[in-house]
Amino acid sequence: VQLQASGGGLVQAGGSLRLSCAASTRTFTDYAMGWFRQAPGKQREFLAAISWSGGSIWYADSVKGRFTISRDNAKNTVYLQMNMLKPEDTAVYYCAADFVGAAGGIRTNYGNYNYWGPGTEVTVSS
Repeated sequence: VQLQASGGGLVQAGGSLRLSCAASTRTFTDYAMGWFRQAPGKQREFLAAISWSGGSIWYADSVKGRFTISRDNAKNTVYLQMNMLKPEDTAVYYCAADFVGAAGGIRTNYGNYNYWGPGTEVTVSS
């Protein structure tokens, strides 16, 4: 599976961005999808995950109420709508795919994710 994230950029605090992640696979619904970020000098941080059907979603407390994850299985794409951005949201954002197959479900540990995109940079100015 190859993943390509896009939509990053420079935005002022309080603004919004929508990240997209396109997956090249014939079996997109075998994968739960997640978004993570990594700021300079910090560990990779889980943000949100969504099950293959979109029926299960989980958010980190740091983004709950501000970020929304969604997916369009017909387009093999997962999205991250980010609102009320803060300077501390500045990081490289990564999408990732977790092969779950028939078991379904979602996981928050980055070690469970099999495939990663190259990341897209988000900078929030104060």
